[in-house]
Amino acid sequence: MSASILIADDEPNQLELLSFNLSKAGYVVHKANNGRHAFEMMDEFIPDLVILDWMMPEMSGIDLCKAMRQSEALKDIPVIMLSARGEEGDKTFGLDTGADDYITKPFSPRELISRIKAVLRRTTSATAQSVQSVGDLMIDHSQMRVTKGDVEISLGPKEFKILSLLMERPGQVYSRAQLLDKVWGHGIYIEDRTVDVHLSRLRKALRAAHGDQRDILRTVRGVGYAINITK
Repeated sequence: MSASILIADDEPNQLELLSFNLSKAGYVVHKANNGRHAFEMMDEFIPDLVILDWMMPEMSGIDLCKAMRQSEALKDIPVIMLSARGEEGDKTFGLDTGADDYITKPFSPRELISRIKAVLRRTTSATAQSVQSVGDLMIDHSQMRVTKGDVEISLGPKEFKILSLLMERPGQVYSRAQLLDKVWGHGIYIEDRTVDVHLSRLRKALRAAHGDQRDILRTVRGVGYAINITK
């Protein structure tokens, strides 16, 4: 399966050139023309890798990288930073912010593709054995798949991260505030009801996998949510 790459760059020509070359190399490419747009897109899907231009309106590549590393849902996505700033201090700053690699402009498409392959090899190797299970409910992080017995469950990225968090400690009740902090990231303003919406979607998907109305998500009124390990 081809890796998906999100490119965020406010220069239209650069964005199209990168998109063309990466698509030609076999990657599934998504495009954003500023940092804020890229951040919003990752609420709908989780790319395998993100390429960020340092200088962008709305939200710079540096600020977006920081936000990703503070978000439980996005913190493990590899990032390649692109910049015309080639001083050693700039490279160090970009990497210290959380980027996995830093490429100074101008660069060749061939160099970028080689760097992408190297970063994906490192990150894929690190997560290859990452599997969670509670009963017959299993998450395979290397493939971003959720299964219940032999039934595959389709989840959005936020529902996937919520389920993963709840499965880390079966039976433990997580408050809305804890879910917001760990899934959306500290300092990101999201209304509490947003958690309820995503939990409702998650509960519906899990019930559909059962083929009946059994509910393995437990709601503790006024407190929060947990994986019900008794069912």
